[in-house]
Amino acid sequence: MTRFITAAIAAFFSITLAGFPHSAKADALDDIMKAKVIKVAVPQDFAPFGSAGPDLKPVGYDIDMANLIGKELGVKVEIIPVTSANRIPYLQTKKADLVISSLGKNPEREKVIDFSIAYAPFFSGVYGTKDIAVSKMEDLGGKTVGATRGAIEEQVDLIATGNVIAAAIAEKSTARPPVVKFVIKDSPCFVGLNKDEPKLLAKVNEIITKAKSSGELGKISEKWLKAPLPATLM
Repeated sequence: MTRFITAAIAAFFSITLAGFPHSAKADALDDIMKAKVIKVAVPQDFAPFGSAGPDLKPVGYDIDMANLIGKELGVKVEIIPVTSANRIPYLQTKKADLVISSLGKNPEREKVIDFSIAYAPFFSGVYGTKDIAVSKMEDLGGKTVGATRGAIEEQVDLIATGNVIAAAIAEKSTARPPVVKFVIKDSPCFVGLNKDEPKLLAKVNEIITKAKSSGELGKISEKWLKAPLPATLM
């Protein structure tokens, strides 16, 4: 009798559950490949990573990075301009598949999203012309180092600033372009994506690694940051 009841209960649940569709976890990479479109959130007001070009379309390092990923996946790239405040919410609400928006990594963000390997340098350092022999903090003894204030890049031999500012100076001061002497604080940029998407994360990391090895990412860095990728990023 016990065996009969057990079998009857098992049969009941088998029939009942068969009437309900089995829920399968959606996979972001599969969805992207099926739609043949990847939605990427990029900065809209932070040159040279992302800003409006002459035709008002977004241009910059991060836009080139987004297009590189789209090209490698063989899908169309839908560029979604965002601000620093809404870039992560856009990702979490599935308005974007990736955030490529000069995004730094910190413990708070790591609780809510995942990060790729680093794809772009972002740091503060000491810059000067090529002829100045400085490579560490101790070499600054007896030298004058300028900090951001007016047109100080034309008044001193060394400045302490961010690599983005240095890139802007290099573009304007072609006769005396600043080169990095040493890094004060390093905070590279990462691609942000939703948690629990291992296939998409692995694919993005694969594309970044390939772009570093091929030199394609180095070309993007030279184009927008006026400097090669640092060794720490390779």
